[in-house]
Amino acid sequence: MADLPEWFEGLPNICGFEREREEAMHANDGRPIFLPESSIDFGNARGACAVALHMHQPLIPAGGPDRGADPRASPLVGNLQFMEGSPYDEDRHNAHMYRQCYKRLGDIIPQLAQAGHNPRVMLEYTGTLLYGLQQMGAYDVLDNLKRLACDWRYRRYVEWLGTTWGHAVAPSTPPQDFRRHVQAWQNHFASIFGMEALGRVRGFVPSELALPNHPDAAYEFVRTLKECGYHWVLVQEHSVENPDTGWGSPYLHLPNRLVCTNSRGQTASILAFIKTQGSDTKTVAQMQPYDEAVSQSRWDYHDRKILPLVTQLADGENGHVMMDEFPSKYIEVVRAAAGSAVPLVHATEYLEYLWADGWREEDFPTIQPVRQRQIWERMTPGEGPEKLARVIEQLHEEDYHFHVEGGSWTNDISWVYGYEDVLGPMEKASALFASRVEQAGVSPAEPRYRNALFHLLCAQTSCFRYWGQGRWTDYGREISRRAIEIMTHDF
Repeated sequence: MADLPEWFEGLPNICGFEREREEAMHANDGRPIFLPESSIDFGNARGACAVALHMHQPLIPAGGPDRGADPRASPLVGNLQFMEGSPYDEDRHNAHMYRQCYKRLGDIIPQLAQAGHNPRVMLEYTGTLLYGLQQMGAYDVLDNLKRLACDWRYRRYVEWLGTTWGHAVAPSTPPQDFRRHVQAWQNHFASIFGMEALGRVRGFVPSELALPNHPDAAYEFVRTLKECGYHWVLVQEHSVENPDTGWGSPYLHLPNRLVCTNSRGQTASILAFIKTQGSDTKTVAQMQPYDEAVSQSRWDYHDRKILPLVTQLADGENGHVMMDEFPSKYIEVVRAAAGSAVPLVHATEYLEYLWADGWREEDFPTIQPVRQRQIWERMTPGEGPEKLARVIEQLHEEDYHFHVEGGSWTNDISWVYGYEDVLGPMEKASALFASRVEQAGVSPAEPRYRNALFHLLCAQTSCFRYWGQGRWTDYGREISRRAIEIMTHDF
């Protein structure tokens, strides 16, 4: 498969290669990609651990030499580049540390591998971060990442995970735009690291681990992931429930089947790994998941013994614990795990071992998005969206805590309530893209299509709601304004 160009007139390659992208994502269907090279003795393992690092920086309208200029006149730049040019020492210090976090595994992994160890880590970089690194010429970082994604000597040690290009939260992103984010990330990733590297991407991390729990949105979420070639998704412990009890899954360290049914009776499913606990970065920075894995032994399940997997994800750069303590602790754990009965593994590698051991997808327990059991107690799938809307309204009237805004690692934050002034322009931009771009039949290969899509996806970044009111919500509104203007005048 031919590799893709990285740039088009200053914009990242986020669309226009649909056939090539789909071929790459399905090129390895039906065959293992990690297990043949893993050299892990799964047969003698009693517990296993998989850790993932999430890396993200948004694009913001704050470029140019005058940092106090009107955002309406400022170019979009990566927040890392903005911080590097800050007049404040703390910003510049943090920018330096972030940059080191983004690149350091490209040095650590080869060193451990060359020393005869067997490191493992899963990495998830958003499209806005990758574009920001390209835009600022951070080739020290990108070259290190290419070493991990492309060099046959080291690629077995790193599993790259897909995500949304612009770090958009699925529950409050229109389903058609969520699909655009998923596909744009695949396109962009392939343009930087190559089609072969994209073909090794099997798992998906939702931004903010936000899982839709509205039945129709949840169904579209899973359908998009499956149709885009993903085999599994990472979910937060408190965002899912057992459909029979309404409680959480009792099998937190096994794969679960995330089954989502919509109001019309259609069902889609995908395997899910469950991330336990909240978003405390110290959990991964101090490699506590490995300590938990050490305490495990094989579980009795379906009259057989099965290997449990402790799965964790954390921000890979935020907080002094991650910045300062992670490298030494990670190296210590890699050395301890090598050749032991508690290995570090990739989630896909673990699944490939299970398939080779005779397990099947249908063997695993079923989960669904949280609060759906209450909905299905009052209606039957197939009764339609009107009945679903009435049931949701009734449940909210009876209990104001009930909602279908989704669940995430930070359930104390609503991605909807209080952000109408951001969501309104974002939804208008989405509607314009559907009517003036998609329905008009504009080709994704056209520059104006790519420009409109780029601004639409940038506007949907979760950062513009996460930090509350102020500068960040202003950024979100401004990027939406630009997207609306582009689609009003260029189409």
